[in-house]
Amino acid sequence: MSRFYRFMLNFGIAFALVCIFIASPGYSLPNASTEITVKDFFKLGIEKMQHGSYGEAIENFTEAIKLRNDFTWAYNHRCLAYLKVKDYQNAIADCNQALNFTPNNVEAYLNRGLAYYRQGNYQAAIADYNQAIALKPNNFRSYYNRGVARSMLGNHQQAISDYQLALTNIPETSNVLKADIYNERGIARFGLSDLTAAMLDFSKAIAVNPNDYRAYYNRGCACARSGDRSCAVRDFTESLKFKPTNAQAYLNRGIAYHQLGHEQAAIADLRRALEYFAQQGEITTYELTLGLLKNLQQQLSSISEIALLKEERQSFLPV
Repeated sequence: MSRFYRFMLNFGIAFALVCIFIASPGYSLPNASTEITVKDFFKLGIEKMQHGSYGEAIENFTEAIKLRNDFTWAYNHRCLAYLKVKDYQNAIADCNQALNFTPNNVEAYLNRGLAYYRQGNYQAAIADYNQAIALKPNNFRSYYNRGVARSMLGNHQQAISDYQLALTNIPETSNVLKADIYNERGIARFGLSDLTAAMLDFSKAIAVNPNDYRAYYNRGCACARSGDRSCAVRDFTESLKFKPTNAQAYLNRGIAYHQLGHEQAAIADLRRALEYFAQQGEITTYELTLGLLKNLQQQLSSISEIALLKEERQSFLPV
């Protein structure tokens, strides 16, 4: 499991895009005696998306497309539903169709880039983000997403430049999104071993979004890497206040406690990490954590035996 947490902005923002077919407050679902139109199916799909019924949303967008094959927005939104159910091939196919009908469709490039990213095809994702930037140079999402893809390829310096462009173009009121970008820029700087700059970015993320558990977690990792275990414990503790089920934070805090010599606290944290890794199905990390816990318990047992032997030897010293 990665020591950092990534959150792609593209999907959440693209899902909120404004469309001329969004239902008005007075809209009601068609009854059985009413002919269902393209607009009706599209509105039904939007409603299903909003309620998390992605399979039904796909069906409704499909019906809309059957009635109007060149309905670009239906392809865009069906792509989003496919992304939600992790059907990346169909998501890509829908973006291709949307671009066939509307070649300057920025959302289609962004969404197809996200699908490529989730497939691990970072170069293809970057190519799509380049197209989106060419069409709309002030769209901060394109720079942010390209930065994430570049960072995955190890091109951290280029990623940092993209995050700066994203920050330059982001709306002033978007504090939660700013925190995401600061987090990503901090991760890129961490990748370049610039720990001071990384911690500064994580601190900026906390400043604009004090409830951001990721920023505390990430800064804790940077503190641990720099050798400041007390700082690491503090930040992992803050992260856990906002996300008490964060198994990785328990694991890393447990390691920091061990390095500080607080063995009982370390054991307690490793046990909590095991509990949540098991619940979340993180089998590999569960087994690694179990190995750490057993080693630590064996070390403590050995130390106790040595202390006992010393006491026994002292009892035989001459008076």
